[in-house]
Amino acid sequence: MLKTAICDLFGIEYPIIQGGMAYLGTAELVSAVSNAGGLGIIGAGNSEPDWVRQQIRLTRQLTDKPFGVNILLMSPFAEQVVDVVLEERVAVVTTGAGNPGVYIPRFKQAGIKVMPVLASVALAKRLERAGVDAVVAEGMESGGHIGEVTTMALVPQVVDGVQIPVVAAGGIGDGRGLAAALALGAQGVQIGTRFVCSEECIAHPGYKQKILQAHERSTVASGQSTGHPLRCLQNRLTRQFEEMEKAGVSKEELESFGMNRYYQGAIEGNLDNGSLIAGQVAGLIKEIKPVRVIIDEMMTEAEAIIAGLKNSYSED
Repeated sequence: MLKTAICDLFGIEYPIIQGGMAYLGTAELVSAVSNAGGLGIIGAGNSEPDWVRQQIRLTRQLTDKPFGVNILLMSPFAEQVVDVVLEERVAVVTTGAGNPGVYIPRFKQAGIKVMPVLASVALAKRLERAGVDAVVAEGMESGGHIGEVTTMALVPQVVDGVQIPVVAAGGIGDGRGLAAALALGAQGVQIGTRFVCSEECIAHPGYKQKILQAHERSTVASGQSTGHPLRCLQNRLTRQFEEMEKAGVSKEELESFGMNRYYQGAIEGNLDNGSLIAGQVAGLIKEIKPVRVIIDEMMTEAEAIIAGLKNSYSED
């Protein structure tokens, strides 16, 4: 069985972590991932703290396995969500869209494992010194807010730059991606888009179908001028956003225009004018499956690839 340092760190069976997707990282998906041997992550996003607390407690009713909460540091409720996570004694915290350094001592004092999602070697080194337990190195192939470096280039550089375990993210959706991430030195993978197309995910069926219909060039990184580019499936909204950027519309107007668009796309199913967040791996996903099947197939494929490579090299 394929087991890594990440499995030991979080007390999970497989080195597969579900991305903390806003609105979609609910108890249904989180518990399914944890029950299948991975690490489920509640996506706090911009949700109010009471919703996060409710999801934590509901997840505990559905699984006795470890799970975590992703805190979006740019959320207006970030401070309150931190308080909720501390009060509820969640096993793991992942963070995104910022530097969680100010919160790390409180998490560590409470015995909570901390694993920030980041896109640079410099931040990985800084957060290792601050005491985090692991980091997620997320390449620009991922869905949502992205950095400027690809997974293939970023992961080994982060691995070389820190001593703590590194999890790879961005463009990973099957056993081949898991095996490749391990070859780059990662101790596991974080997956988002593939889990959107799971039976347990509450994403709108139309959104899931759009991912299934995608090809390798179906996504676009919008909002470059805002400093917070967002990768999602191309649609009327992304084209309009691009036109506004070219016309020199201010950052404030662009951010106002994009407000709540992800909820409209992911939950309400507004496929033209909602934001359909997806990574470039969308082109590989062709079927909606139960979470357990997705994870089992990933593990089987990755183990077969690694065994095949070992046999190939041993024969030489």
